[in-house]
Amino acid sequence: MNVKMMNKAWGYVALTSFFELVWIYLFNIASVWWHWIFIVVFIVIDFHFLTKACQYLPTGTVYAIFAAVGTLGTALMDIFLFHEPLNLGKVVFMMILVVGVIGLNMAETMEEKKALRGIK
Repeated sequence: MNVKMMNKAWGYVALTSFFELVWIYLFNIASVWWHWIFIVVFIVIDFHFLTKACQYLPTGTVYAIFAAVGTLGTALMDIFLFHEPLNLGKVVFMMILVVGVIGLNMAETMEEKKALRGIK
């Protein structure tokens, strides 16, 4: 995959992660029935970009990042926007998520390099 397509694919990952956080935020503040219309629209947009990202990148990598950003973003949203307490347990498990996503991405990159060189 060329650099332009790779950048486009990672852009889709960023967009799906962003829209996931938008609809989760809306989910938390919805107070009347018509708010749900916006939530559904953002969920559809979110899954559109998730599907596009999976067309160009390995689904496992995309989903791991999507899930980690959603989990971390939701936890941080709870802390900073909804005034939930931050404790050591939350910090430790958020760090584990970040390390896991970085490790998965590094492993995927190593596999791509091996494939380019014809090594199995």
